[in-house]
Amino acid sequence: MRRSFLTLSGLALMASTAALASDASHHWSYVGEGGPSHWAELDSAFANCARGKAQSPIDIRTTELHGQSLPALEFDYRPSRLHITDNGHSIQIDVDPGSSLRIGDDTYQLVQFHFHHPSEERINGQSSDMDAHLVHRDFQGRLAVVAVQLKVGQPNSTVDALWNHLPKEKEHRIDFNDVTVNAAALLPAGHGYFTYTGSLTTPPCSEGVRWIVMKSPSTLSKAEIATFASHYPNDARPVQQLNGRQVLVTN
Repeated sequence: MRRSFLTLSGLALMASTAALASDASHHWSYVGEGGPSHWAELDSAFANCARGKAQSPIDIRTTELHGQSLPALEFDYRPSRLHITDNGHSIQIDVDPGSSLRIGDDTYQLVQFHFHHPSEERINGQSSDMDAHLVHRDFQGRLAVVAVQLKVGQPNSTVDALWNHLPKEKEHRIDFNDVTVNAAALLPAGHGYFTYTGSLTTPPCSEGVRWIVMKSPSTLSKAEIATFASHYPNDARPVQQLNGRQVLVTN
């Protein structure tokens, strides 16, 4: 899979590391005339949103997959001061340098994570209550996104802390030097995964993103999910055509 990754343009990289959910114009949305079916019409830089052949998210059909001997995911996440933004499309947490993900010979640094309601990825046609996208970048600027399905269940103290510090203004980052968070709290106990090459799920929909979709979900309480949904009741792009791409899964 490594050879199929593309080096993202500066615009795509800016979009991904600033939010995977925001661009300078801020005129796209998830509904109406600015919604996903119109993204490509809003700006010539968004052409991939309609013309791209390797778009994300996708519906993963497990009955069509066979287990593979894939590299283990080696997460080395460290506590970070809380840097939180309501970017107008999601709640985003920027991460201090030092957290990383190693997949075989490839190492990526965790840049930020954010949330979608409902989940963007589907498994066998079913979405989850929410998902978290953990955005990583390697030294060449290539992106790897870990998607964690979030379902109603036990509360997550880290997410609860995030919601207790939600900004009151959009597009204004707040830094809390006395509050730390660790993205490891979002990861499920099992690290089996699906993987494929896709795109940003927001404009400019640039392709060449390495997607890691965790097989097992994590949980949030019903109240924690409701808190996010009160801000963003639907910030999920519809699933896209696979167009012959290969999806691999760990044994």
